Amino acid sequence: MQTAEIATDRCVFQITGADALPFLQGMVSNDVLGLARGDGMVWAALLTPQGKYLADFFVLALGGQVLLDINRNIAAATVKRLLMYRLRADVQIVAGDLVVSRGLGPIPAGALADPRHPALGWRGYGMAGSVAGGPVAGGSVAGGSVAGGAATIDWDAIRVAHCIPETGIELIADDSYLLETGFERLHGVDFRKGCYVGQEVTARMKHKTELRKGLARVAVQGAAPVGCDIYAGEKPVGRLFTQSGGFGLAHVRFDQAVGVMTAKDAVITLI
Repeated sequence: MQTAEIATDRCVFQITGADALPFLQGMVSNDVLGLARGDGMVWAALLTPQGKYLADFFVLALGGQVLLDINRNIAAATVKRLLMYRLRADVQIVAGDLVVSRGLGPIPAGALADPRHPALGWRGYGMAGSVAGGPVAGGSVAGGSVAGGAATIDWDAIRVAHCIPETGIELIADDSYLLETGFERLHGVDFRKGCYVGQEVTARMKHKTELRKGLARVAVQGAAPVGCDIYAGEKPVGRLFTQSGGFGLAHVRFDQAVGVMTAKDAVITLI
């Protein structure tokens, strides 16, 4: 059984020019040069020179095109920053008219597996009125279902179950670090690819010491707003983010997030 939906929170840019992939290779956290060999997708991040997260997105090769699949809330600022580094490189980044779909179940023709985790299914790219290469008609999409573009899949529950951060929630511009938010585990950073903006800080965090802070799953009894502080006694030890089905994602100090904790009116326990 295949279930699919249109990802209304995403937009697609086309990246053209002879230097497109080499340019991106020097900018983002993951290795994109392999996309020159054919269709494929990588998840990557753009960082500050100090190694802090600015944006995350998918870079993909599909049908001979290089595309950028990004949250629309950060798209304009991210493209502007990328072009700021372009200098004399032969690279153009223009808004496209492709629609992003995403779903679970068998991967339709023309779609690609989400590279972060198998539980996240697949992503498809087509013109408005089509999803993953299949026509949208009567609520069906390439053998699955779609509800007029409305969400039909509980992505929050999937993310919480597998500790997967989301743009603008667990991933906070000028604040988050890749290794503290699971990028290595989720195949979003490559330590063999060479230099990119923010690479030195990321490499030091990888090789210097064990991480003292990071994203973790917690049990949540009660309700608390996204982004509120978590306390162990009177000491703040982290922040609570996405919640689903009595569980949540939290960024915590591992040595201090012990025992029963609180976040507003909720009781928090590290899993």
